[in-house]
Amino acid sequence: MKTYLEEMFKRRDLLIYLVKSGLKAEHRNSYLGYFWWLLDPLLGVLIYYFLVGVILGRGDEDFAVFLVIGLVAWRWSSTAVNTSAKAILKYSSIIKQVYLPKAIFPITRTLSQFVNFSFGLVIVALFLVIFGVMPGWQIIFLPFIILVQLLFLLAISLFLAYVSIFVRDIDNLLTHITRIWFYTSPIIWAGGRLPDHYQWVLQINPLAHIINAYRDVLMYQTIPGLTALLSLGIISIGFIAFFLYYYSKNEYKIIKAL
Repeated sequence: MKTYLEEMFKRRDLLIYLVKSGLKAEHRNSYLGYFWWLLDPLLGVLIYYFLVGVILGRGDEDFAVFLVIGLVAWRWSSTAVNTSAKAILKYSSIIKQVYLPKAIFPITRTLSQFVNFSFGLVIVALFLVIFGVMPGWQIIFLPFIILVQLLFLLAISLFLAYVSIFVRDIDNLLTHITRIWFYTSPIIWAGGRLPDHYQWVLQINPLAHIINAYRDVLMYQTIPGLTALLSLGIISIGFIAFFLYYYSKNEYKIIKAL
C-alpha cells in the first residue's frame, strides 16, 4: 500500500496532465470552447426554472437560487460518476504497455469535473447577486462541504472504475441509476415536501445532505448538518483507503481483464 501511494505520488505529473487533457477534450471541437463551463449550468437552470417555476407554478421568489445550487452540485456528481466508469477502460492501450497505478485514472476524472464545478460556483454567485440573497458568516463552511463532496465522489469513482472493467454492462445501467438518483435528491424540489414515511429516502441519500448543506450556508444563513457531513467524510475516506489498498493488491487482475 505504501509503495503504491509512493508510485502514485511519483506520477503526479501524469495526474495533472490527465486532468488538463480531460478538460481540453470536453469542448475541443465546439465553437464556444471553455465558455460552455459557464453556459452549461446556466442553461440547465433556465430549463428547469421554466418547467417547474413557470409552467408548474412551484417555488418561491428565491426558487432560481435554490435551483442553481442543486443543479451545479448535481452536475459535478453525475459527470464524475459517468466519466469515472470508463476511466480505466479509456486508457487500456496505454495501461497494457506501461505500468501505471490504475487508481490515477478515476481520480483524474473526479478532479477534472471539480474544475467544472468551480466554474459552476461562478453561476451560483451570479444568481445570489441578481436575486439579492446574501450568505451569512456560515459561508465559512463552504470549503468543508466541497471537500466532503470531493471525498464522496472519489470513493464512488474508484469503485465504479474497477467494477466496470469486469462488468461492462455497468456503464449502461448508470444512465438509469443516475436518473433515479436525480429524482430522489432535493435538486429541483425541497426535501420537506416528501411525506413523512418517505423521509428515509433523504436520510440515506448522501447527495441530499450535501445539497442541503450548500443551501444552508448560501441561502438560509444556517449552520449545515455537520454531523451528517463529518460522518460522510470519514466514511468516504475509509472507502478511499480501502479501494486504494484493493487496487494495489489486484492490479494484475485489471491487466488480465483488459
